[in-house]
Amino acid sequence: MNTLSVKELTKSFGANKVIDGISFDVPEGCIFGFIGANGAGKTTTMKMILGLLPSDSGEILVCGEKVSFGATKTNRHIGYLPDVPEFYGYMRPKEYLRLCGEIADLDSAENNRRVSELLDMVGLSEVNKKIGSFSRGMKQRLGMAQALLNEPKLLICDEPTSALDPAGRKEILDILKRIKGKTTVVFSTHILADVERICDRVAVLHKGKIVLEKAMDDLKIQHKSKSITLEYESEVDSDEILRVLGDNGLAPARVERADISIESLYLEVAK
Repeated sequence: MNTLSVKELTKSFGANKVIDGISFDVPEGCIFGFIGANGAGKTTTMKMILGLLPSDSGEILVCGEKVSFGATKTNRHIGYLPDVPEFYGYMRPKEYLRLCGEIADLDSAENNRRVSELLDMVGLSEVNKKIGSFSRGMKQRLGMAQALLNEPKLLICDEPTSALDPAGRKEILDILKRIKGKTTVVFSTHILADVERICDRVAVLHKGKIVLEKAMDDLKIQHKSKSITLEYESEVDSDEILRVLGDNGLAPARVERADISIESLYLEVAK
């Protein structure tokens, strides 16, 4: 069964056709990577799925129900984490989530249970400072907890790891892996390493069209190359790694933060 189905969806802003007849399905319980460069139309597609933007044509089904622009009933099935979540900065995480639970009409006992469970899952159960003082990574984790509060069948995450350091990216990806199977996830990004790490299926959006949609395992077989992934529990000095690799004749092709690509080897260093 598909949790989300998008059929021949189009959207233009004036003469600019942003989405040009895209179709894809997201099976129940999978993590679906929606890949594209900035400006490719990922956020526009997600806003149409949420009923926040009208489509020009096409159809969107969430849990078999048709999405309509405006106060669509399908949003009762959806949790949403925008790329830059906003909060009441004067509140603390527990009271903020309790407020969200009250708005979602959870009874008091269920609200308290979900808040405690989710704060523990995202690593914020012992944090009692005001949200306004949170780092970007802490805000993303709190946003994830808020999006999961009503136990949605579909979680939509718009660039959840963008602008995070490697440690922050790993924390968000680990949360998504923990809910895999229980919640269907649509995860938009332009960071290919994150997609490879957690996604079951991927769709690539380019110039308003889906140019590739495939299971991740099939994609790996089709484009298989020699690779190795190094993951560390503690902080690692990348300069030392580069020195050792250089001593062994492995010149880096690309270095970005803690991600190192060396010829046919992809080394991902996660702090």
